[in-house]
Amino acid sequence: MTFADLGLSPKVLSAVTDAGYTQPTPIQAGAIPHALLGKDILGIAQTGTGKTASFVLPMLTRLEKGRARARMPRTLILEPTRELAAQVEENFIRYGKNHKLNIALLIGGVSFDEQDKKLERGADVLIATPGRLLDHRERGKLLLNGVEILVIDEADRMLDMGFIPDIERICEMIPFTRQTLFFSATMPPEITKLTEKFLHAPVRVEVSKAASAATNIIQRLVKSGSKPWDKRETLRNLMKAEDAELKNAIIFCNRKVEVSELFRSLLKYDFDAGALHGDMDQRARMQMLANFRDGKLRYLVASDVAARGLDIPDVSHVFNYDVPIHAEDYVHRIGRTGRAGRSGKSFTIATKTDTKYIDAIERLIGNKIEWHDGDLSTVVASEGEDDAPRRGKGAPRRAGRKDDDRKDRGERKRGGEHRAGRSEDVAPVVVAQQHEQLDVAETAVAENGERRARKDAIRSDNTERKSSDRNEQRAPERGDTRPQRDNSRPARQRHQEDNDSTVGFGDDMPAFMRIVAKV
Repeated sequence: MTFADLGLSPKVLSAVTDAGYTQPTPIQAGAIPHALLGKDILGIAQTGTGKTASFVLPMLTRLEKGRARARMPRTLILEPTRELAAQVEENFIRYGKNHKLNIALLIGGVSFDEQDKKLERGADVLIATPGRLLDHRERGKLLLNGVEILVIDEADRMLDMGFIPDIERICEMIPFTRQTLFFSATMPPEITKLTEKFLHAPVRVEVSKAASAATNIIQRLVKSGSKPWDKRETLRNLMKAEDAELKNAIIFCNRKVEVSELFRSLLKYDFDAGALHGDMDQRARMQMLANFRDGKLRYLVASDVAARGLDIPDVSHVFNYDVPIHAEDYVHRIGRTGRAGRSGKSFTIATKTDTKYIDAIERLIGNKIEWHDGDLSTVVASEGEDDAPRRGKGAPRRAGRKDDDRKDRGERKRGGEHRAGRSEDVAPVVVAQQHEQLDVAETAVAENGERRARKDAIRSDNTERKSSDRNEQRAPERGDTRPQRDNSRPARQRHQEDNDSTVGFGDDMPAFMRIVAKV
């Protein structure tokens, strides 16, 4: 079967031939004829099988008739990331070079004014991320009641990024009579419910089992210690071992901070690497992708922002520096290699803490992944220390721990990286000294506690005495008819008259001095 058998227009066929394609992929052969007839389509295929062209080509054929109006696009394509949206725009430009179509790209990181100008001219094709699309809609710059074709691409990624509520809002703004093309590499239950809600009698085109990996990709697991420097050293050794067959590679990390740390480490060891993650400026992200695609960079350290749908045709290797937490991400990551029938390799660095994630991946793809150099049971026994309960601060090390297999972690250099550590071997004499110091410390704490208790008792007694003195001098309460002492006299005179004694002695004044005082 050729593209000429699918019913595409001559202008589209000419552009496809100029691009060097002659035979459609299975997803294209199954989806394009139904899309040309205006039917809703549910397309399921593993990444790298040409899903983008399966909706771009029939849309170009149908857009040859009609004309767009200001702020009322004729078609709408929703993408989860900016890179995917820009990539779809490139496909429309490539295959639509014989058409005079206005294409508008609404993504973050770009000025609103430039995007508004494109919308005012009228957009035949509107490609957008959900957030930026709703921003334009709320600003009153966009009307969606003229959309004839709606494409929801990478739907499972939309689910992971939390865009499903936004998609539901957008679908309610679009006419009910639209044609909907729905494409995804995996079909979790939430996506199935979404298709039942927004697709009308869809044609299901499934060319491979959902969430399956391409058979032309060699997959391997590589054991490593759990410390960051251990994983970085494992990755460097692996990259050097594959250097003869490695043309270029994408290295995936789970977090943005790990992307930055690994990128700096690779530069330190003279690897030709670049970085790509969501916090980068849009212009820098596009420039980094262009450099990698053009061969100016050999390695690209990236987060999952590069795992979905990016079409870099000839990536020879994929390294998973971190095992993906979601099993579906594994399928998308390794799908960056082995595209369009090419062969590829993927290596996943695994530690003991990654066991449950590896099990989930193997259940999803339905196959066991082979180990490159032995499984995790061969990792050094010292890795088990990470799972041991931590000691309290200042507490001595417990006797009976196995210190024979521990390495000295003082100042050392592993693979060129300096790390300041501590010695794990503790002699019995040091342990005894620590016990003695602990006993002395406990005794001091107890003595301090006794002193503090005595001071508190004295302070409390003084407070009670002062309180009782104040109570005696308070004014009589209402209804109290007892005679009160006249407090108008000076305190010294009141004391002499009441006690008939010399001031300063009180009741303990000797009798002979009392007689002298009366005289």
